[in-house]
Amino acid sequence: MKLSENFNLSEFQVSETAARRGIDMTVPAELVPRLRLLCENVLEPVRRHFGKPVVISSGWRPPKLNKIIGGSATSQHSLAEAADFEVPGVSNVVVAQWIARNCRFDQLILEFVTQGEPNSGWVHCSYRVGRLRSEALTARRVRKLGVRRTVYLPGLQP
Repeated sequence: MKLSENFNLSEFQVSETAARRGIDMTVPAELVPRLRLLCENVLEPVRRHFGKPVVISSGWRPPKLNKIIGGSATSQHSLAEAADFEVPGVSNVVVAQWIARNCRFDQLILEFVTQGEPNSGWVHCSYRVGRLRSEALTARRVRKLGVRRTVYLPGLQP
């Protein structure tokens, strides 16, 4: 099923973890319009601007899968409102900065980018119906007292 000019529903329903665990990745029909909005408002503009395919690494996550992989209990992936993605050959920092300046979005997170390594990490972006937070964050892994955890810093911090 086509969601937009360059995106198909199947791109949002892929997960190696789900395949190994036998988790059904079918997006409920009532949530499909949310993915269309994400495509129309974020992913298609990115595709047009950079002139390259947008590769989705994580789209729809059924709540069971989200829990298994340690996703946030309030993850917009489980609401069919978010995707993690990259544009091959373009720094994730550049992609995130472009989205921040040119797209309407709910939440934009530059995730786990290593300075000096343009292909590290990925971009997370969400879109939802209603009031958009236009919140931009940077996710980093830190080690504190021997425990690794994720911290979210305000703004896009390459």
